[in-house]
Amino acid sequence: MIARRELQFETTGRGTYDLSHDIQQFVADSGIKLGMCHVFIRHTSASLMLCENADPDVMRDLETFMSRQAPDGDPAYTHTAEGPDDMSAHVRSILTQSDLNLPVDGGSCALGTWQGIYLWEHRFAPHSRRVIVTVQGD
Repeated sequence: MIARRELQFETTGRGTYDLSHDIQQFVADSGIKLGMCHVFIRHTSASLMLCENADPDVMRDLETFMSRQAPDGDPAYTHTAEGPDDMSAHVRSILTQSDLNLPVDGGSCALGTWQGIYLWEHRFAPHSRRVIVTVQGD
């Protein structure tokens, strides 16, 4: 059996957004008890991550780390059509993930105790982000 849905999330700008509840709800609604859940973001300036969900300092530290790896407004960038966070957002999305594969067990994604599924918005401006969730199994 396969179930697929495109979910839409509104961001308020750069930061992380917990998608765990929405994705777990879709998996539960699919009726699939055992299988795989594939999550894919349809954008080149945002990404997905499976990360610690208990301490918000983790997200702040990840942003600090990423700002050092892909600084906004770096004079080495030539692609700046949409502002100083344009190319850095693309670099950030390439360094992270555009999809996740999660095991489904007992009708839900088999996440660890402290794991959450996050959308990481890399642009400063708000965006409407589309995420495809596909669940396959029995």
